[in-house]
Amino acid sequence: MKIRVKKNKILTQPFILTIILTIALGILSVFTGAYDISGNEDGLRMIFITRIPRTISLMLTGLAMSMSGIVMQLLTQNKFVEPTTTGTIEWAGLGIIVSFLIFKAPSLTMRMSFAIIFSFFGSMVFFLFLRKIKLKSSLIVPIIGIMLGAVVSSISTFLSLVFKMSQSLEIWFQGSFSSVERGRYEYLYLIILVSILIFILADRLTIIGLGEDISKNLGLNYELLLLIGTSLVSLCVGIVSSVIGNLPFLGLVVPNLVSTFRGDDLKTNLWWVALIGMITICLADIISRTIIMPFEVPVSLILGTFGSFVFIVLILYKRRKNV
Repeated sequence: MKIRVKKNKILTQPFILTIILTIALGILSVFTGAYDISGNEDGLRMIFITRIPRTISLMLTGLAMSMSGIVMQLLTQNKFVEPTTTGTIEWAGLGIIVSFLIFKAPSLTMRMSFAIIFSFFGSMVFFLFLRKIKLKSSLIVPIIGIMLGAVVSSISTFLSLVFKMSQSLEIWFQGSFSSVERGRYEYLYLIILVSILIFILADRLTIIGLGEDISKNLGLNYELLLLIGTSLVSLCVGIVSSVIGNLPFLGLVVPNLVSTFRGDDLKTNLWWVALIGMITICLADIISRTIIMPFEVPVSLILGTFGSFVFIVLILYKRRKNV
């Protein structure tokens, strides 16, 4: 008697429609903006200088932050965790401020390196707190992260005021794609490599999400995988922070929406998380460019408003379910 194993297919009709929607939003993003590319002689040139780089940046940033969110949720075994609620993004901002303190005019590579290093250190501090504190509720984890992030953010603000760099900090907090153009976004391509590594480690990260004891019983090196997962998240956060800025709640909203409709099958959910992340940030960017056209509002404002609402809904839902 043969036992048939039911495989979870990826290329389903909803998934194909989601791919088509992602491509359509990408095309819409290219042709959205205050500058009339069809009525000007240099319209085609502007497409390749600003519009296409901006759209590619949106896609890669959505991929990075949504992937970072789902990895952090597995490492902490908590659905409320992502770089915004662990203080990781604030540590990246502190790294950028420190790079300006050490170097008068740090290059993008220097700022990115400091952001990655500080993101990794901040994530390790967060995990150390979790190990030292007995958690009676899953809500305690993001509260600890938000508190740590607030402390780090206050240090960044203090340093920026003392050394007269408040403008640099304000630019970082905006989280806007308005400055993206050819020659200033290419570091975001590193996110593709990081995403490939996350896909390769998907099964191991799933086991990590079951806890330290189960991981070790199955023969996995829990500490090493925790270190690798944190490093991958730090790379994503550091790259996005130095190139784009602060983008809150994207890594929280997307993985939770996907797991609500598809469960916790990480191997196939990663594809959905990647696409939904791209769709979400593209929609936010299109709204930011059209809501008060010809001016723009920061994408972080749109994401923060929508994400904070979803975060509150998730908290109320979990409390109702007594999780």
